[in-house]
Amino acid sequence: MILKVAIAGYGKMGKIRANAIQENMDTELIGIYEQNNEFICNDRLVKLAVNDYDELLALKPDAIFICAFNHVAAEYTIKALNMGIHVFCEKPPAKNSIELKKVIAAEEKSNNVLKYGFNHRFHYSVSEAKKIIDSGRMGKLLWLRGVYGKAGSIDYKDNWRNFKNYSGGGILMDQGIHMLDLYNYLSGLNFEVVSATLQNSFWPVGVEDNAFVLLQSGDVLASMHSSATQWKHKFLLEMCFENGFVNLDGILSDSRSYAPETLVVAKREFEDVTFAMGKPAETVTWFENDDSWKLELEEFINAIEHGQKLTHGTSEDASKVLDLVERIYSKSGFYD
Repeated sequence: MILKVAIAGYGKMGKIRANAIQENMDTELIGIYEQNNEFICNDRLVKLAVNDYDELLALKPDAIFICAFNHVAAEYTIKALNMGIHVFCEKPPAKNSIELKKVIAAEEKSNNVLKYGFNHRFHYSVSEAKKIIDSGRMGKLLWLRGVYGKAGSIDYKDNWRNFKNYSGGGILMDQGIHMLDLYNYLSGLNFEVVSATLQNSFWPVGVEDNAFVLLQSGDVLASMHSSATQWKHKFLLEMCFENGFVNLDGILSDSRSYAPETLVVAKREFEDVTFAMGKPAETVTWFENDDSWKLELEEFINAIEHGQKLTHGTSEDASKVLDLVERIYSKSGFYD
């Protein structure tokens, strides 16, 4: 069976999803809705463009990808689910948890597949790290520390993600949410917010461009810095265990500006206080391919066609990480 697929929102993410859909033999792209004509008018897929979201739904797709502004994500998702259409929605799942609860209610009534886009889980370095952690050979998790930073750009202040009425927040909602989802996924823990300091330190926008966060679950601590003033693209997630550490250093993207993507694993050394202490032997694995978009799509298709249970990007995953983001905002008092 070939799934008929539509896309709502044809900016950067819409184009990425369109490429994955067209490369998959089990899917056919039948329509695109994009309100900004500049994104579609000179594109090779302009023939698939429709004038509004209702016209897109009228094409009766089997599934739809919501790649539009955050402030319409919940509305678009609910509308599609109510029409019996399977939905793949980009992160964040909604502007707030109130909207997301309405989505989940629609999901439960529809019996359709609802999946959210947290593609970082599908990177090979992350998958391998998860296997190592779940094997138990590293022992108990002690702490996590993450940095996810953007270089910014000359037009950064004009990006829709920096308008709270469209996005729901700043760099934490846009990029930090990926790191927080990895904390949830890799640790399996539920974190409380110990402290959170958000600031607008450089960009003339009404949302945060830096977020410094301290989390805790039992005796496990986690810190994160999400930044739009890193002046280079940076991704680093360090996890220390009783028996050593597992680090994700770099992550592949279309621009490769966060590359290289490596997985660094080491066992702690106590044998020789003179030569070994502080210098554990590290195993470094380099990854050259990013198949996350393809793998994410395949999981979505398998859930629709074969009834396979989603293991990534469920509404439960989305609700858990959005709740954490909201608690960080609340703790910081940035938007009070």
